[in-house]
Amino acid sequence: MSITSALVMYAVVWFMTFLMVIPVRLQTQGDVGKVVPGTQAGAPEHHHLKKKAWITTAIAAVVWAILFWIITQGIIEVRDFDWMNRLPPVSESDY
Repeated sequence: MSITSALVMYAVVWFMTFLMVIPVRLQTQGDVGKVVPGTQAGAPEHHHLKKKAWITTAIAAVVWAILFWIITQGIIEVRDFDWMNRLPPVSESDY
């Protein structure tokens, strides 16, 4: 795996994790009971984005390390997803 591939994979894992972490323990204006006029009741009152970004970074690093190990060890390869047999056959020199 090249450095660029590793960085792109980390970025994808980080953003996917961040989108899962954002709604955890989110307090909306409607929950708190202080809806600012002109805003929606579902707007966040306390979002704690900095803390959630650090949590996301830690979780994404662990997930990325596991995925990196799986890919570099050859446990999962591109050919595992070739369900229609469209890839050319593997020759002995490819190993």
